[in-house]
Amino acid sequence: MLITLVIAMFAAPPDSNAVVIQPVANMYSKPAVEVNVVSQAIYSTNVAVLEKQPSWTKIRTPDGYLGWVQSSALIFSKPYATDGRVAQVESLFSGIYREADITTHQPLVIVPFEARLEVVAGPIGDDDRWLQVRLPDDRTAWIQSGDVTFSVRKLSVPELIEWSKRFIGLPYIWGGTSTLGYDCSGFTQMLCRRRGYSLPRDSGPQADWQGMQAVDRAELQPGDLLYFGESAKKITHTGMYIGNGEFIDATAYLKPIVQISQLEGHWSKLLVAARRIR
Repeated sequence: MLITLVIAMFAAPPDSNAVVIQPVANMYSKPAVEVNVVSQAIYSTNVAVLEKQPSWTKIRTPDGYLGWVQSSALIFSKPYATDGRVAQVESLFSGIYREADITTHQPLVIVPFEARLEVVAGPIGDDDRWLQVRLPDDRTAWIQSGDVTFSVRKLSVPELIEWSKRFIGLPYIWGGTSTLGYDCSGFTQMLCRRRGYSLPRDSGPQADWQGMQAVDRAELQPGDLLYFGESAKKITHTGMYIGNGEFIDATAYLKPIVQISQLEGHWSKLLVAARRIR
């Protein structure tokens, strides 16, 4: 009976909702910080709650990824920013303030690119500079209108290649999915979102995704995705080909940042697959 009561205390209703309230929440393979990080969820993301333990919650992100996060990173509530007037952060980072002023107080929170926010008022002022937003914890706050967009435009391949270069120099972080740090597949997944495609989270499943078609190395075109590893069954890295023997990737090799790499030497030897979105 005691065991049944304990299980009932920490069981979560099937697919109940929570919203991430930290700039980036690490997702762990088990409910402990000593284990590996498998992915991340960024501020304002709605996640499905699968299980609860003291101080920990098992979640599923919108791309279907599972992991454990510290419960303090979440607020358990109805879905956030799913309808009404919603803005998405377009700057690499954006400060959210308690008033429409950047000098009076430090930001309440600094959120990364792609965070979504419910807009309740604005733009206001002579220069249309500020928007009032409702945060996931129901506080009202202010964000500068130049940091967000109300309409995320799909990019063509040439546009995407130029746009992707704005991320050069951001840090590489294992499991990273934000401008605070990307890993290779998190970066590629984000780039493909900007084309309007929802790829799997990890590089191996990306290469196997049904929306891809195989491409011979001799037939590479800008926008194709490159996959590296010991073999096609053991893929460990990915990047996007940008032409002229170069690709953009988030890598820990030599310099742990988002960078433009050469498809020669080290990388040429490890290339095991190339894919083009159908």
